[in-house]
Amino acid sequence: MCRWMAYSGDPALAEALLFRPAHSLINQSLHARLGVETTNGDGFGIGWFGDRQVPGVYKSVLPAWNDPNLREISREIRTRLLFAHVRASTGAAVQRSNCHPFRHGRWLWMHNGAIADYPRLKRDVMLAVDPSLYPEIEGTTDSEALFYLALTFGLTEDPPGAVARAIGLVEDLGRRHGVPDPLQMTVATSEGESIWVFRYSSQGRTRSLFCSTDIVQLRRLYPGLDVLQRLGTDARFVVSEPIHHLEGAWTEVPESSYAIVRPGTHETHPLVPVRTPQETTA
Repeated sequence: MCRWMAYSGDPALAEALLFRPAHSLINQSLHARLGVETTNGDGFGIGWFGDRQVPGVYKSVLPAWNDPNLREISREIRTRLLFAHVRASTGAAVQRSNCHPFRHGRWLWMHNGAIADYPRLKRDVMLAVDPSLYPEIEGTTDSEALFYLALTFGLTEDPPGAVARAIGLVEDLGRRHGVPDPLQMTVATSEGESIWVFRYSSQGRTRSLFCSTDIVQLRRLYPGLDVLQRLGTDARFVVSEPIHHLEGAWTEVPESSYAIVRPGTHETHPLVPVRTPQETTA
């Protein structure tokens, strides 16, 4: 499995978001505490929104803790919305095209989890992807396949509905192929304004996911903590596991739910898989 982090708020240096927290994502790439694997060294990636219409992406197959270029560029990137992901492969090759986040137009996507027994389901999953989108798939991961399923089902217009339909398709294929509990996922996706995050597994035992709480409230609780003074009041983080261990700083995203993260706020809703006529006849 993997670890990931998303940030939304006032423009901040990527270095401060990635390296400075006590249990930063770079620290988690070596010493994850809540993940299945403690080490996530099968590549990494960051995606950020700046002045261009299309987000920037930097990926490498090196471990995040051992890429000097990441430290260099993170000192130069100031962004209001950052995605970062450290990878522990569930079987797909360690190559740049398999590193997250994935990009389509203005949209970024990253995932922690797996489609169980993916080689058995892969052909049917790929056949469900819109033919106009299929040529854009660069890698071999189930994570990228989920992204293009969601795009096929309308991610750019209705992210929650599209992800619910993608889940429904994978679970339908699992039933047909005799794969119990076929899906495990925490996902983040964004077009540069809002972040949608999803927590779901067919087994009902999904990997951990947390949203940060209100910065103003945390400043009252911890008036002497410098890092909270440097963050703007609109700052929000979504993380696989907390990057600071401060009581009251994190709210767990509930099982089978999604959250919409916008500057200074987030709201949570139930996530229910949707089976469509296309899925039942594919």
